[in-house]
Amino acid sequence: MKAAVRSEYGSARDVIRLHDVDVPQPGPGELLVKVQSTTVNRTDCAFLRGEPKLARAVTGFPKPRNRILGCEFAGIVSKTGPGTTAFQVGDRVFGFDNGKFGGHAEYLSISQSDMVATLPTDSTWNQGATSTEGLHYALNDLRKAQIRPEQRLLIYGATGAIGSAAVQLAKFYGANVSAVCDGKDIAVVESLGADVVIARESFNLAGHPVRYDFFFDAVGKLRYSDIRELLTPKGIYCSTDLGPFPQNPLLALATPLGLGRRVIFPIPKRSQADAQFVGQLLESGQFTPLIDRTYSLDQIAEAYKYVETGQKIGNVVIEVAV
Repeated sequence: MKAAVRSEYGSARDVIRLHDVDVPQPGPGELLVKVQSTTVNRTDCAFLRGEPKLARAVTGFPKPRNRILGCEFAGIVSKTGPGTTAFQVGDRVFGFDNGKFGGHAEYLSISQSDMVATLPTDSTWNQGATSTEGLHYALNDLRKAQIRPEQRLLIYGATGAIGSAAVQLAKFYGANVSAVCDGKDIAVVESLGADVVIARESFNLAGHPVRYDFFFDAVGKLRYSDIRELLTPKGIYCSTDLGPFPQNPLLALATPLGLGRRVIFPIPKRSQADAQFVGQLLESGQFTPLIDRTYSLDQIAEAYKYVETGQKIGNVVIEVAV
């Protein structure tokens, strides 16, 4: 099979090469999926470069453990391993695996009990492939914050994969959602269902008049000290980034002791139940992933380069089967 393979950390242009490699064979309880679409996202970029460098204790040192990246996928079950009962050959599936990865290839294997589910009939391959990474992180963070109807949320960075998913998920939970994005993208975020959309260029942290029950920094650009006064007395701040030093996990340990405003920094967990929940949201029309650009597998270096500019809107798709 054709796959985008790397053997060291670095930029995509420097380290990723297309190679013919063996098709993985499904073990007990595993599926072999013929990949139709995958993505390049923030998770892939971080693992590609091995950043922050402390993470290499997990991702592999001195060389990366995962040779083929791609944590999101949509495709067709082409073979099943012994004891597989949840899926059968021919099923249309989608999923997320930031443990083994493998989506940047024509085939991947995944456990039937991992974050994989049947793709709704009306959903395209590209929609399936772009429905998990951003929503997975947003779901874990909003769930940890215990979002309730009528709470006031502010989502900073509402056009990324995580932010755009968070807007739609927060509305599903019944929250009142304000969102910050670049001025040129206001109409896009309004279409996601945000109640109030604020242009980033005019967003004044110091003079902002509204206080929020939950401030979600979906792009990891701010510090808790920047936004603390924008929280209600028991408001919660969450960032998708470790922050400097790294402060956000430390603040998540320290701030609950004060019984007032606090920081959360959940450790995301994958589950098949979450994949099935995403499928239900897709099928009901309560979640539609934003798709910015599509590339072919042999253009994957260009896709990484674009994602790393930080300018993408939603998701960047790699169409593997073309």
